[in-house]
Amino acid sequence: MESAIPLHLETQRTRHKRVPDDYQPPYPSFVARHKPTVSRVVMAYFGVQYRGAAPAAATAALAEIAARFAAGGGPSHWDRARYVDRAGYETVVSVAYWDDIARFDAWFAPAREAWTVKAREGIGTFIEVLRPTVARHETLFSSLDRPEGVAAIADGMSGEVQEHAYWGGMRDRIPLSQTDPMTPGGAPELIRDGARLRVKAHDNLCLIRSGQDWSDTEASERKLYLDDVEPVLREGMDFLRDDGLGIGCYANRYMQVLSTDGSVSEKSYGQSWWKSLAALERWAESHPTHVRIFGAAMKYLSTLGPSAKLRLYHEVTVAAADEQFFEYLNCHAKTGMLAAVETVSG
Repeated sequence: MESAIPLHLETQRTRHKRVPDDYQPPYPSFVARHKPTVSRVVMAYFGVQYRGAAPAAATAALAEIAARFAAGGGPSHWDRARYVDRAGYETVVSVAYWDDIARFDAWFAPAREAWTVKAREGIGTFIEVLRPTVARHETLFSSLDRPEGVAAIADGMSGEVQEHAYWGGMRDRIPLSQTDPMTPGGAPELIRDGARLRVKAHDNLCLIRSGQDWSDTEASERKLYLDDVEPVLREGMDFLRDDGLGIGCYANRYMQVLSTDGSVSEKSYGQSWWKSLAALERWAESHPTHVRIFGAAMKYLSTLGPSAKLRLYHEVTVAAADEQFFEYLNCHAKTGMLAAVETVSG
């Protein structure tokens, strides 16, 4: 059994894991492995928001960013998803991943100017980017053969890893956790740049993308997931979307992944910004909404056992202050990290 932390990022621990060295997890899970030469990755969220039916400007913007992704210097992988936010705005987010910072920087400068400089009629646009060192993020997968998100640009998958199936496993999989508590520092600030609004967040901001794929399930399992698990998951996601600020969740999106033809697929993910990894951990371990999600998932998995075809994954990043970028144009005040800003400055 492997450690989730790759060998070249292992160091002398000053902070101990939550389990003993001989811990044996009850079921297999895997993590993405980047080449040792990869020092940073980029996760870039390009969003469009509007009310009602998609205006022509939204359709054009989505086609434009897809064309930019396909051009020279574009991402190694991207996907697209949609949701309705707390203010009732339809939101479509295209998420792109790079493992070459120089390539991203050269690509990003003109893409940013096109996306959040010129206002488009009837829509808002935003960019949310993290560019963490690989020591600041982790992944976890229930199966090997279908990478999602940042894992799609990794070199491959690990064998079975030890650090999962216990509270604290998420933190233990992040290499930086060996020596650093990853405590948040500072408060989000708003910076005005003409019509653009930028958010300067704070050190050790946390991002999670946590996904579900039921496309391989057969009729009885699909019904069990959609009837017994998904509604409980949606309830928890809606709580974080509408009331998460009180527990340290700045913003939450429960996204339906779109196929290449724009139709809704049988995949979803929750994506949320948190004040800290500790705040995310507290919600996961003890909040009634997540306790219900966990209970429904465990009942589902114990009912089906190894025959379950549902695929689960997540990626978690704890980003330094200088690894973050948030910019919004003509978006409502509760969009993404704008919701985190309590006092306006600049």
